[in-house]
Amino acid sequence: MRRRLIQSTLAVVLVVIAVFGVSLVIVETRTITSSAQERVESEAARLASIVDSRILAEENVNSEVLRNPVSKDQYAVISVPGRTPIEIGSKPEGDVIQATQRGEEGETVTVQEPRSAVTREVGRTLLIIGLVALLAVVAAVLLAVRQANRLASPLTDLAETAERLGSGDPRPRHKRYGVPELDRVADVLDSSAERIGRMLTAERRLAADASHQLRTPLTALSMRLEEITLTDDPDTVKDEATIALTQVERLTDVVQRLLTNARDPRTGSAVTFDLDEVIQQQLAEWRPAYRSAGRAVVSSGKRHLHAVGTPGAVAQVLAALIENSLMHGGGTVALRTRVTGNQAVVEVTDEGPGVPADLGARIFERTISGRNSTGIGLAVARDLAEADGGRLELLQAAPPVFGLFLSRTPPSRKPDGPTVR
Repeated sequence: MRRRLIQSTLAVVLVVIAVFGVSLVIVETRTITSSAQERVESEAARLASIVDSRILAEENVNSEVLRNPVSKDQYAVISVPGRTPIEIGSKPEGDVIQATQRGEEGETVTVQEPRSAVTREVGRTLLIIGLVALLAVVAAVLLAVRQANRLASPLTDLAETAERLGSGDPRPRHKRYGVPELDRVADVLDSSAERIGRMLTAERRLAADASHQLRTPLTALSMRLEEITLTDDPDTVKDEATIALTQVERLTDVVQRLLTNARDPRTGSAVTFDLDEVIQQQLAEWRPAYRSAGRAVVSSGKRHLHAVGTPGAVAQVLAALIENSLMHGGGTVALRTRVTGNQAVVEVTDEGPGVPADLGARIFERTISGRNSTGIGLAVARDLAEADGGRLELLQAAPPVFGLFLSRTPPSRKPDGPTVR
């Protein structure tokens, strides 16, 4: 591109020089020739006037008297009737410029000037024009190189930026070049980089959330399948298989919920559901893990509460809180339900040391964990709660009390959506 810009600029300059230079040469040549002719004619008229005045004054007319007015490059012949012609200067050879002037006393004055003098003057003019044209060409080349670098370097830089985007580096460069068109391209590339960065972040977040949310249910499911393989009692197999199918449905709901939140966190499928059923379901799933740890998980509080939300999402939030108590808490874990205003609240507490003082409200931030865990569970739980129009808060640090607040439908009011039973 640099070569093309330089070549095109140089071509334009050469065309301009050719058009105006040739015209200038023609005009200057004619001007110099015309000036030389006028000079010779003026000299002839002046000599004729001098000769006339001397003849009228009856003074002597000779070459000595007339030599000083004549230029050294000129040759003059004065012919006075009845006298010998007077020659001044050296007769030029070759082509000459000549002018003849007749005086009032009948004398004739002829002045000649070699055309070579005109040629030399034209040559000097051509040399000056040529030098100016050469300087113009050099200046044009320098300007073309500068302009080519100004345009080509940003294009190379933008190509490298696009290549970086294609290689998976979505960092915007926020670099501008002072050229509106190139700056527009840079704006588009930076916007694309930011969008790609957000998409990659969302994909990584989805992968991390899915891994975290599916790990515990899959472990519980594998344990139930192991129990099925180890028992010969048909009733036990049927009960465990039923629970396993329920867990599979919940896993499907978890995956669907994560995908929905990844596409648009505002999109929900809230219905009116029985909060007791979700709590009892979680207790049934987590009791084996707590028994293995020598601990217990219980529920208490107000019964038969109806809440508005997505049962699967609420179940995931409670599962995250119960798992958090299993990993970081101690003693018995209690799920208490209560009503505050037009909201149903599920509080999850345990008898452990609680949340460290240095964490505080940061406990819901991603990668924030009191121990060697991923720090994702509580962050995902808060996102799921907010996607349903609820909220998840740390009500008390020690002993720890987490509160899940959900919109409540009064029992006397007809539910707005289908009730899950």
